[in-house]
Amino acid sequence: MTQINWHNPERVEKMFDALADRILLLDGAMGTMIQGEELDEADFRGDRLKDHPDDLKGNNDLLTLTRPGLIKRIHADFMNVGCDLVETNTFNANRISQADYSLEELAEEINREAARLAREACDEVEAETPDKPRFVIGTVGPTNQTASISPDVSSPGYRKVTFDDLVETYTEAVRGLLDGGADLLMIETIFDTLNAKAAIFAIEEEFNRRGEHWPLLISGTITDASGRTLSGQTAEAFYYSVRHANPTGVGFNCALGADQLKKHIEDLSRVAECLVTAHPNAGLPNEFGEYDQSPEEMAEIVKTYAEDGLVNIIGGCCGTTPAHLKAIGEAIEPFQPRNLKQRKAA
Repeated sequence: MTQINWHNPERVEKMFDALADRILLLDGAMGTMIQGEELDEADFRGDRLKDHPDDLKGNNDLLTLTRPGLIKRIHADFMNVGCDLVETNTFNANRISQADYSLEELAEEINREAARLAREACDEVEAETPDKPRFVIGTVGPTNQTASISPDVSSPGYRKVTFDDLVETYTEAVRGLLDGGADLLMIETIFDTLNAKAAIFAIEEEFNRRGEHWPLLISGTITDASGRTLSGQTAEAFYYSVRHANPTGVGFNCALGADQLKKHIEDLSRVAECLVTAHPNAGLPNEFGEYDQSPEEMAEIVKTYAEDGLVNIIGGCCGTTPAHLKAIGEAIEPFQPRNLKQRKAA
């Protein structure tokens, strides 16, 4: 088997040692925490963009530049309840998504600064608890475009974005995340596997340029009760579509609560030859788009993931707060991580 030339091998060894020892706790919903701050347009603009012509409220990734103290505090809040891994505030920090705000040129800087902020927060918390290392996940979101499906029902062959467009966009984002100090990368909330393949290609090319590798997590999203991604794949099909990337872990996040997601994690756990990750929502949204599931209710469901040996990394997506993650961490603490399967020849 080819020896992997890891970037910062000591950090990677620490992470794999921790994964062998226990189920690692991923953080919760950055968007939910930001929403709770009830920020206004001026908060998003800051001094730097006070004269920008577009409305910027809602561009959460931009707060990395205009309200860095807030973002760093949210990272610390999650780590202070026991989270081992924190995700950078970069879900929409890509050129395609930032075009909605005419801020395409800031995409790489946002990624770099988001990783740097998360790195600072992790280093500060880890200095206080050196026996429990904390790791920065560089988050690579799906963009707001799909390469597989036409946005125009009257023109099925039309695509608003190409594979090459996505590769260029992802390359820029990944470059920023790695330069900023991410320990590993996660392609997340994947609704279109072709988008994910573009991200994988961009990441592999960037690794080759640097002559080093970082651990890679890949997390899809099951969009509804059909049990499939938006581009039509079951949990098993999704796994086999991204297996070629030799990911450190594969999982699912968003769209569903822990109760609804569990079956798909079971299906994935049965076939995956790598780590299995999950970060479900805090239940399903109510009629106002809010999440009502309490920390105790969510933790009771997530506990069964650990009891059944399904996961190696567990966290929360939409609606989850530090209180949710604290309850989940306490619920899974007695249980061992999922055993890894032996990888079979392709």
